[in-house]
Amino acid sequence: MRIRAATEYKEQLFEMLTEWKNDIIVNHTDMSPWKIWANDFHDFDNYLKNLDTTLFCFDRDRNIFVGAANIRHYLNDKLLKTDGHIGHGVRPSERKKGYAAAMIGLALDECKRLGINKVLICCDKDNIGSAKSIIDNGGVLENEVEENGHIKQRYWIQL
Repeated sequence: MRIRAATEYKEQLFEMLTEWKNDIIVNHTDMSPWKIWANDFHDFDNYLKNLDTTLFCFDRDRNIFVGAANIRHYLNDKLLKTDGHIGHGVRPSERKKGYAAAMIGLALDECKRLGINKVLICCDKDNIGSAKSIIDNGGVLENEVEENGHIKQRYWIQL
C-alpha cells in the first residue's frame, strides 16, 4: 500500500529508518532512497514538512514500512548525471520480495501525474536487484558513468 508519512506512522517509520541506518553502518551500504542520518528524522514534525514527494510502501497486515521512493521533480546537473528522478530503497529485511519493482511502478504513476513523462532512474552497476526492478518497469539503459570510483547505470523510462 502506498502512503505518505504521517504522525500516526511515526513508530513504524523510525523502525525502518533505523534499520536502514544500521545497515549502512554495519554493511557499509547506502541502499536507501536518501542518505539517512540521525538528524534527518529525529525532528519528526520538521521531517514531515520537508518530504516533497516521498512515497512510502506500508504493509498493513504486519504494520511495518517496507520501503520508500523519493521523486525529484527537476534534475540539476548531478541528478541528471548520476541520480535521476526517482530514488528508491527497500529496508534490508524486506529485500528480494518484489517491493522495489512495485514501488518504482507507483513512483512512475506519480511522475506521470506530475507531468514528468520521461523519467531517469540510476543505480549502482553492482546493484543487480535495483537494475532488474528498473528494467521490469520499462527502463532502458542509456549508459554508464563513473562517480567517485563507482559505476552508475542510467536508465530512461518513457511514460
